[in-house]
Amino acid sequence: MSNTHAGRVAVVTGAGRGIGRAIARLLGERGASLVLVDRVEPAETAELIGGDCVSVVADVSSDEDWGKIAKAAVDNFGRGDIVVNNAGILPLVHIDEMTIDDWRTVFKINLESHFLSAKHFIPLMRQNKWGRFVNISSNSIGVPQQGLSHYMASKMGVIGFVRGLANDLGGDGITVNAVLPSITNTPATAVVPDEFKREVWMQQAIKRFADPEDIAGPVVFLTSDDAAFMTGQAVVVDGGMYKIS
Repeated sequence: MSNTHAGRVAVVTGAGRGIGRAIARLLGERGASLVLVDRVEPAETAELIGGDCVSVVADVSSDEDWGKIAKAAVDNFGRGDIVVNNAGILPLVHIDEMTIDDWRTVFKINLESHFLSAKHFIPLMRQNKWGRFVNISSNSIGVPQQGLSHYMASKMGVIGFVRGLANDLGGDGITVNAVLPSITNTPATAVVPDEFKREVWMQQAIKRFADPEDIAGPVVFLTSDDAAFMTGQAVVVDGGMYKIS
């Protein structure tokens, strides 16, 4: 396995399972030291990675908790180079039933957390003139699915924030990109009916659900030196559901 991330310190939110676990595991295999963040102790992920990792139980919508995450990176590894904002929620709520609290909760976790990560980690990245933010959006922004207006709005906001932050940090050796996965085989999607899965597959060039590892590869590439000239981009990883037009 390539040692592309040796000496780097990476924060992965939502690292306890699914896509976050796959990203953290691949970063670890590439030589990175890991700060694993989740709402509950990500013990299984830490066990899989083994060596250089530390776990932080945190609410990613909390400014105070992001301070705790940054402190863990510095106290344990002396630096903070990479942040993968993977944590998110996907509550299905029709607009007629949605409350203002429903709306605000989705935005706090799916979008505001990305701003908080930048607030706390940009100073650490600037110290070394090198940094990577990869923020997970979703290909759902282009899919005709009901009950996701708040989710789609937050994930479209991720793309706008990525573009704006890339402009701000372009001269600092820090890149900022978004990855837009399709529905992926995770514990969260295990309850999705087979009929709906087939409907998704029929819109893709690759006729299967994504596995977490399918998403981890592009994310890890964007955190590497190989992607040094890519910033402000929205990279769609959805088996060919989006069509070139």
